[in-house]
Amino acid sequence: PITRSVSDPCNEYPSAPVTCLWRVSPGRCPVARSAVRFPVDGHDMAFFMRACTLLVQLVTLPLVIAEAVGVYRLYKRVFPFLMYKMSANYNLKMKEQKRELFRSLARFGPPRGPLRVLEIGCGSGSNFEHYPAGCKITCTDPNPHFEQYLQKSMKLSEHLNYDRFVVAPAEDLRQVEDGSVDVVVCTLVLCTVQNPDKVLQEVKRILREGGAFFFMEHVVAEESSWTYFFQHVLQPFWYYFGDGCEMNRATWQNVEQAGFSEVQLRHIQAPIFTLIKPHIMGYAVK
Repeated sequence: PITRSVSDPCNEYPSAPVTCLWRVSPGRCPVARSAVRFPVDGHDMAFFMRACTLLVQLVTLPLVIAEAVGVYRLYKRVFPFLMYKMSANYNLKMKEQKRELFRSLARFGPPRGPLRVLEIGCGSGSNFEHYPAGCKITCTDPNPHFEQYLQKSMKLSEHLNYDRFVVAPAEDLRQVEDGSVDVVVCTLVLCTVQNPDKVLQEVKRILREGGAFFFMEHVVAEESSWTYFFQHVLQPFWYYFGDGCEMNRATWQNVEQAGFSEVQLRHIQAPIFTLIKPHIMGYAVK
């Protein structure tokens, strides 16, 4: 493994650096561990968690029915507007982390011509401000209602060259040719897709050799923490609130096992809402 000393991205320990492991099969970074743990036996807590989850499932039963009869589709039309508003707040709080993540984006560009970037689940284009000037951007999202907000972001990002908007699920990007992009970007998307492993295989397919996959995702918390408990208990409701989002995924395992030649991945505690504080960020090279 390659050991690298970095400053705590959340400034939780500003007086001293922490050491994180950057490797193909990384361990959990110390800053990702939750300080508050269960005060009772694990088996009792597991039973209590299942009971609470069942109660939340009963409360969200009307949402299940709404989806079954097609009423939930109305929310899908409103969801892009909500994400557009929430992304501004998330970007403000995560600005330093995103700046750090995308700092090395340009080095994966070709010797000649623009850097070709494809963003999966681009939403309202909240990452555009961090892309290097002259990038050629292809955006994909399964929700066509995001395009109107994407256009607003493009008008504010004159340093980029907008290629096209592809309406497609992340698991099926057949409209994008093999090996046709230098960089694939995916932030807060693998929590929502139906099949993360299939998405990562699509990422590898469309990347050129030596291209990179940049990611930032919220993930499941440490198993013995209260954050883990509430992530699982509230997941039935969160699924509908977040248009399919799942808080309790160990997404770092999918990235590690996807077959990239190199993975640089870090666990952090993001300075945001407690349930989605646990994050991973990094990049993987084809």
